[in-house]
Amino acid sequence: MELKYSENKIWIENEKGAVVGEVDFPEQPDGNYDIVHTFVDNSLRGQGAAAKLVKAAADEIRRRNKKTATSCTYAQAWFKRHKDEDDLLV
Repeated sequence: MELKYSENKIWIENEKGAVVGEVDFPEQPDGNYDIVHTFVDNSLRGQGAAAKLVKAAADEIRRRNKKTATSCTYAQAWFKRHKDEDDLLV
């Protein structure tokens, strides 16, 4: 599962180049981020793809020395299971 990165999105493509997983984290007016959306296609369900995407977003936000909100319900659940990442939350 190779992750692809842009400024506010991390995604996974299938062998045909179609997006089959993504996490979106737009920058907010205060300079921090908000993880607003996580999507995983049925072809990746049960393989940990959503967790890998949110972890990659968390790592990227940490690398930028910023914090994040979690409007996405999956991201909220992920942070509840990963208390060691709580320092990233606004």
